Amino acid sequence: MKKVLKVCKDGYKFYKSSDCPVCPECEKKLNHKSDFLSALSAPARRALENKNIVTLSELSKYSEADILKLHGIGKASIPALREALTDEGRKFKS
Repeated sequence: MKKVLKVCKDGYKFYKSSDCPVCPECEKKLNHKSDFLSALSAPARRALENKNIVTLSELSKYSEADILKLHGIGKASIPALREALTDEGRKFKS
């Protein structure tokens, strides 16, 4: 697939071969060091953020099956999410 020049809302120019609109420069500015999202790949993190699932409280309202349906979430993300929930005394919805 051919890479296409894109420009983000902040004016950064970047090339993407997919329809993903995320600017790599803007992504670098995000700080996920102290929360459960930091354990995830960028696509998985964005999938949750796009659904406004940015806290463990919000995450616990969904089942594992619901989360796996999100574009960008793969089976490898579930153990990290499960561990983060367990560390806070929470779990996925049954």
